[in-house]
Amino acid sequence: MIVTLIVLCEVGFWVLLAAGLGLRYIAKKPRLGAAVLLCEPLLEVVLLVVTAMDLKNGAEPGLRHGIAAVYIGFTVGLGHSTIKWVDARVAHRFAGGPPPVKPPKYGMARAAHEWRTAARWIVAALTAMALLQAAVWYVGGDGDTGSLEMWQQKMLWVIGINLLIAGGYTVFPKQEPRDRVGAGR
Repeated sequence: MIVTLIVLCEVGFWVLLAAGLGLRYIAKKPRLGAAVLLCEPLLEVVLLVVTAMDLKNGAEPGLRHGIAAVYIGFTVGLGHSTIKWVDARVAHRFAGGPPPVKPPKYGMARAAHEWRTAARWIVAALTAMALLQAAVWYVGGDGDTGSLEMWQQKMLWVIGINLLIAGGYTVFPKQEPRDRVGAGR
């Protein structure tokens, strides 16, 4: 049931996103569109409550509970930026908005962009880790929490990889090709 709910939450995210942006830009109802977009966090609340109830009813902590925590964490960390990314493209395509801003390609501007991206992923991973730890405490010493702890370790990998990527762009900033330097002047 938890896995089905995770899939439904993901589908619901995109349905609410499409409905909210459709109302905002196609139906010209920006407030109603914003209200629909603000309903999206309710999906995660439902998933959190159902997962907690499943554990409370004696379900053995497993893969599905870990995935639920990770899904909620990633929605917290990446959901807003995903909505902004899609919103900019829909505004440009359907409402005459400006073209979406592309991330910088070179130098410290690119490094700063990578650090902002890493921060979102780290927030996602830390949120998932906190939810997983809450589930470990909730289950207590009586249950096998190994699968939840395994997901916490995976989230540490997510944090480490993002720190390496952002750090790499900082220590070794990508330089603009020499044939392009001064070409726009």
